[in-house]
Amino acid sequence: QVQLVESGGGLVQPGGSLRLSCAASGFTFSSYAMSWYRQAPGKERELVAVISSVGGSTNYADSVKGRFTISRDNAKNTVYLQMNSLKPEDTAVYYCNAVSPFVTENYWGQGTQVTVSS
Repeated sequence: QVQLVESGGGLVQPGGSLRLSCAASGFTFSSYAMSWYRQAPGKERELVAVISSVGGSTNYADSVKGRFTISRDNAKNTVYLQMNSLKPEDTAVYYCNAVSPFVTENYWGQGTQVTVSS
């Protein structure tokens, strides 16, 4: 049974930091590219960051470049999103996503709420 379980969300003041985690199980984690997406109220889900299966390649949305860092620990089947210098516009539900080689399988977590507010 495939599971992606996000954690680490919460309420933080502008300028603060949070680290999201996504624990994966039920598939060969080290073979999958992993991503973080987010969806704010009334908006479409958007890609925030992606990391290749072995972690050698990362890409970020322009809105988070220089502030967010995606990483993974294949020994722990976990992907992380370190979020620094948070802004109110970063408020959203953040989702973990796993995509298999050749994009034959696509899994989602249940999401974790991040709220940036004073």
